[in-house]
Amino acid sequence: MAYIGKEPQVGNYSVLDALSASSTASYTMQLSSTNFTPESANHLIVSLNGVIQKPGSSYTVSGSTITFSSTLSSSDSIDFIIALGNVLDIGVPSDGVISNAKLGTDLISGETDIGGAIADADLFLVDDGAGGTLRKTAASRIKTYIGGGITQAQQWRITSGFTFSTVQDIDSNWEISDATGYGSIGSNLTQSSGIFTFPSTGYYLIMATFNFRRATNERGVGGNINATTNNSSYSVVSSVEVNNSDVGGGDNTTYAGSCQAIFDVTDTSNIKFKLTIQTSASDQTCDGDTSRNYTGFVCVRLGDT
Repeated sequence: MAYIGKEPQVGNYSVLDALSASSTASYTMQLSSTNFTPESANHLIVSLNGVIQKPGSSYTVSGSTITFSSTLSSSDSIDFIIALGNVLDIGVPSDGVISNAKLGTDLISGETDIGGAIADADLFLVDDGAGGTLRKTAASRIKTYIGGGITQAQQWRITSGFTFSTVQDIDSNWEISDATGYGSIGSNLTQSSGIFTFPSTGYYLIMATFNFRRATNERGVGGNINATTNNSSYSVVSSVEVNNSDVGGGDNTTYAGSCQAIFDVTDTSNIKFKLTIQTSASDQTCDGDTSRNYTGFVCVRLGDT
């Protein structure tokens, strides 16, 4: 492009710190007492004893060291060294002078909407440790940090009914539901003789349902969620009493109820649960079936502990 008059120039022109000649050919260049490394020897104007030196033959540059072609003495005078900088470089802009409009549309500037759902590979800028350093991270990492929704959910039931006459563990005939349309998420609970072990640590919601049939004029039947934190002694943490009346009804009158409990599972080896049933009379029946859910529970992992 042609110019009328002097062509504008860009770059950072600096007079380097003064150097005193001595009996050596090599000297460390500094700017404001800090070592200075030019782009190349051609980016310097060097005056020695009143004569401008030719780069490459009169002197060479390696890092911040300038080496003259011959050893100088104290009678020599290094008049000045001017660093031209990179004349094709606009230099470092002043704070606050660059706007979003000056940035490319492919940069993270808020000028262009992502235009769709966030994907795992999308990148975010975060302040690393609140130290003022911006770093990038993938959406997949953020999802892991804040949680990606429910990671475990399943339903268990007993496959057949049985009679009972006192407090009793439901310790057999357990299965994971396989009813039409059933689905589960994540790893399954494991159970041994009706004692259930969580697949991983976290907060879990247990929602138990009990179905009963009773004989005429017998009363007091219910279900419980029992918990242990030492893999040994159990305590009732949630209960439901579904029949507490001896008025009306007849043989095989049915009753149902539910109860819930939230577990903070910090140790899967010791924190476990089981279901128990109880009655104050004899010949009560806890209902179960292999094709539908009568008595059982739903387990949902809510989040990390």
